[in-house]
Amino acid sequence: MNLLYWLEPWEPSPTVVVCVLVAAVLFARGAPKARTTLRRQLSFWFGLVALYLALHTRLDYYFEHEFFMHRAQHLVLHHLGPFFIAWSYPGAALRAGIPFSWRQRFMRPALQTKPVRIVLDVLFQPVVAVVLFVGLIYFWLLSPIHFKAMLDWRLYRVMNWSMVIDGLMFWWLVLDPRPAPPARLAPGRRIMMVVAAIPPQIVLGALIFFTPRELYPIYSICGRAFTWISPIRDQQIGGLLLWIPGSMMSVFGALIALRHWMRLSGRERLRQERMRDDGRNKDAGVAPQRPLHAG
Repeated sequence: MNLLYWLEPWEPSPTVVVCVLVAAVLFARGAPKARTTLRRQLSFWFGLVALYLALHTRLDYYFEHEFFMHRAQHLVLHHLGPFFIAWSYPGAALRAGIPFSWRQRFMRPALQTKPVRIVLDVLFQPVVAVVLFVGLIYFWLLSPIHFKAMLDWRLYRVMNWSMVIDGLMFWWLVLDPRPAPPARLAPGRRIMMVVAAIPPQIVLGALIFFTPRELYPIYSICGRAFTWISPIRDQQIGGLLLWIPGSMMSVFGALIALRHWMRLSGRERLRQERMRDDGRNKDAGVAPQRPLHAG
């Protein structure tokens, strides 16, 4: 089996192909115009490729036939892929990739409509964002819901796309490097958001790991990809993936948000010191000094 075999989709989805291609084209067009750094470009492409591999390759067979592989898929869809895309701060590049006339005619009027603004304000409210981020994990891991989602291909795709969209919204809020405004949240609230999402993930992962009975029999019914792994061991590995790597991604997010907070706080202190110095110079009748590099 060569690489092309693994890249072949287990269940072809035009939606995945179109969405990934549109995002790739817009970012490739807009990155030079927005002067996106190499680090940010690599972060975006890594996240986008990770989402594609988790949604549209032969690996999807294993995601559907082994619980711990399913948890690995959702770790990529809800955490890893959206995290790296949001970390690249792609908003300016994606906007620049859209033709200016389209932005003026379609995007701006659509975003300024009252229903759209209300929906965005609700979804990006910190408490709602945290509840959705954690709640979707719990919802799709409820045994009856999970059973149906793994049997119905339409519900299965809704489950996967809900994780991707929610992950992008959550990490976009947390990893926004700008001050508020224009960012929706102040840096301190971003840290509180991501910290609040850690304990529920640990609790759920531990519950799955320590439960002595099989919670998700759908994998035994449909046939397991790895017959040498017992159902309980498969469940324990899946619980650990939610417990440790999932929580660690949130810790990394909190550290990046803390770094942004320190950077913005330092910038604000410098601005206030300059304003105080200019005020003293003005009171003393001294003209403010221009920087040496000023032309």
